[in-house]
Amino acid sequence: MIERITDQLAILGHPQRILVFRMLMRRFPDNVPAGELAAELDLKASTLSNYLNALQRSGLIKQERSGTSLLYSIEMENVQQMLDYLIVDCCRGRPDICMPYAQGTEVVADRKYNVLFLCVGNSARSIFAESLLRMMGGDRFNVYSAGTQPTSKLNPFAMQVLGDKGHDTSVLRSKHMSEFAAPGAPEMDFVFTVCNQAANEECPAWEGQPISGHWGMPDPVKADGTDAEKSLAFQNAYGALKRRIEAFTSLPVESLDRIALQSAVDEIGRTSPEDMK
Repeated sequence: MIERITDQLAILGHPQRILVFRMLMRRFPDNVPAGELAAELDLKASTLSNYLNALQRSGLIKQERSGTSLLYSIEMENVQQMLDYLIVDCCRGRPDICMPYAQGTEVVADRKYNVLFLCVGNSARSIFAESLLRMMGGDRFNVYSAGTQPTSKLNPFAMQVLGDKGHDTSVLRSKHMSEFAAPGAPEMDFVFTVCNQAANEECPAWEGQPISGHWGMPDPVKADGTDAEKSLAFQNAYGALKRRIEAFTSLPVESLDRIALQSAVDEIGRTSPEDMK
């Protein structure tokens, strides 16, 4: 056990390998193509291959093949064992000493929970998620959305879908995520990325260590074809997000502990958007 853990820590001690590991952690539970990792991290394919092989040999990540593509994801059980060794064993059974910040805020019943949805442009997917949870969550949640590179206006196809579904669009606007990292901003209980690019990017360290989830969705803004075909892409994105929001609102948030909530959020993210239409 000690030899394996020390090997894993040595592998992560390399400044580039840990960047690969961190990106896969941000995208968990996704399987990420090697080409996407190389592009996002600006690494040569051969260099990335060496880093991925080292991480895979250490048991921290796993590889799957889909056609001609190699996909990579976190081997979470092994990562948890490594962290358990550091937090429990090395800290002599006193995780309260070793991880005062990482423990985060415990979920407290009988209050409204703050939820933030992040995307790149904050013009469609995150706006859909904000509107859906506001409608379906009743008075249990305060809901927000933002972008890492927000557009100047909301997508008209998205606004049409929301209007047709009976959502109040007057409260919606495109905004930068820095609004929610500034002093005086509401402390988030949940932060969800709904597009892969936002999950790949560096995000601020949210105050209070909220429960986070990656619910990546295809971008309807990139759909080609006629207006009818584009509209269908937005309808599909809305429907897939609706299924995930339904699953989230069905969780007994008030009675689950942090570990159980994180597990449930990750499980929702494992469902393919195509299976949720």
